[in-house]
Amino acid sequence: MLATNQEPSQADLFRSEAEAFLAANPDIVKVELLLPRFCGPLMGKWLPADSLKKLADGGVRMPLSTAALDIWGDDVPAVGIALEKGDPDGICIPVPGSLKRVPWASEPTAQVLVTMAEIDSGETCGFDTRGVLSRMVDRFAELKLTPVVATELEFYLIDRNTTAAGHPQGPVIPGQTDRLSDSQVYNMDVIASFEPVLAEIYAACKEQGIPAETTISEFGPGQFEMNLLHVPSALEAADHCMLFKRVVRHVSRKHGFDATFMAKPYAQTTGNGFHVHMSVLDEKGDNIFDGGEAGRANETLQHAVSGMLDTMRDMQVLFAPHANSYRRFQPESYAPTTPCWGYDHRAVAIRVPSSSGPAARFEHRVAGADANPYLVIAALLAGVMQGFESKSNPGEHIETLEQVDAKEPLSPIWQEAIKRFGGSKLAEEMFGHDFHNCYTKSREAEEAIVSATITDFEYRSYLRTV
Repeated sequence: MLATNQEPSQADLFRSEAEAFLAANPDIVKVELLLPRFCGPLMGKWLPADSLKKLADGGVRMPLSTAALDIWGDDVPAVGIALEKGDPDGICIPVPGSLKRVPWASEPTAQVLVTMAEIDSGETCGFDTRGVLSRMVDRFAELKLTPVVATELEFYLIDRNTTAAGHPQGPVIPGQTDRLSDSQVYNMDVIASFEPVLAEIYAACKEQGIPAETTISEFGPGQFEMNLLHVPSALEAADHCMLFKRVVRHVSRKHGFDATFMAKPYAQTTGNGFHVHMSVLDEKGDNIFDGGEAGRANETLQHAVSGMLDTMRDMQVLFAPHANSYRRFQPESYAPTTPCWGYDHRAVAIRVPSSSGPAARFEHRVAGADANPYLVIAALLAGVMQGFESKSNPGEHIETLEQVDAKEPLSPIWQEAIKRFGGSKLAEEMFGHDFHNCYTKSREAEEAIVSATITDFEYRSYLRTV
């Protein structure tokens, strides 16, 4: 038995959680283990329900390389953690609070998030993305500070069938023969038409403890945005994002659609953004960004904004990890193109929607919905910490598009962003050598494959013309 002055371990917490869960859900047949990786969807495997104790005791393993599989699900030799080392196993460590039923499963099923730990030390792997964020949260905790995070995710519902060229197309409106093809921003008729799938997404989120709130129809045909409520835990906020994307995909398929969080699925319409709102509480629970009645950002909030602006170029590949991510950075498209800030201005990279009271916060608008939420939020915390330490000033706030365009732009080129991150001593210091090296190598490997691929457009343009 634990001594009274000891905190229960993560294993103890999960063991108690699993016992209570199985007692309340005796019909559960299997459990899905879900591991966040560098890019793309969650990876994992199934376990029989009676293996939850084994999971809590550290008896379930997966190859360490699973965390770094590429977007196609293949090992990346350049990362150096697969067959190059014999493809060793790591220990699957369950995340307390993440054991939930899977509403869409065909048989009674549960799911649980896991992180990867080294077998020898039991420590979280340096390249585990949830571990990267956890270490940044610990740095704030050392200062007795707690980030409060809320997120907004945009996605498209698309037809299950692509065009003859393999391109996505808007969904057919339920009960009609017309296909969505025009701007639909804040269109209540569109929301009403897709009410069955949106309502089930809400219901699934509620069952899984994901705090989904507001839904709006966005600019693109079949594009929606859902807001997730703020929580006083950056880790939980990232968990919610990762699991929300899974809910949307599976519920959409159940209703005959596909869903995509691709940053720019259509060339001529808006991309999918991932917006992060953040405030910071001190040990008394007070918001340190509260500027009182001044109506302007206080010094602490300005330092935070400045730190994020100063680190934005180094961190850009975390916000925009894939080739398609860079197609989203178009002028006057509601996607930021330059490192700048402003008050309640949606063309800037960092928007300050409120600077007084408990709601004083910033909104970071650079990341695409295709980005890993653990890495995006970790990058923001790194920037905020940099600003706190340097006490730098963000400069004048933006009020016009002309001021936005006058700034030096973020890189529109994937290769440049990868190189900038790979050469960043700040990124290596903030995230540790293991992650910095592995992530850089993984992005370089994906870029090399994409660059070597000859597209249909190239064949149509050049095959018989040059």
